[in-house]
Amino acid sequence: MVFMATFNKHPVWENLSEVVKGIDANALVWEHLALCDYQISGYWDECDRFYENIILPRPLSPELISSGVIFNGDKRRIQLKFTLNLETTNPPISIAELMLVYDENLEFVDENWQVDLNSEFIKVPS
Repeated sequence: MVFMATFNKHPVWENLSEVVKGIDANALVWEHLALCDYQISGYWDECDRFYENIILPRPLSPELISSGVIFNGDKRRIQLKFTLNLETTNPPISIAELMLVYDENLEFVDENWQVDLNSEFIKVPS
């Protein structure tokens, strides 16, 4: 016998949604960009090429595109994914995606970048 249940209307999703809504995602991404000074240190692209440093343009306009809560054993993490758009273009041009991971106390845990290295706006010092 196979038991299947759907949880899409379960109260747990409502509670998780409220947790994520209570976070000021914009403040977190702006703080992260300021702390890294709009630079990425040690980036591997999808072809396994290593870049010592990548410089992002300014000004950027981050946009939250997804959020969630990750459970791994007794650890809980909050994941926020942003697209980073050039603020000076219309329509906006996305030059990168940034995923930020925080623990349940909103302490920074990890980052993951996906950068459009073909963009003329991205600087890769030689």
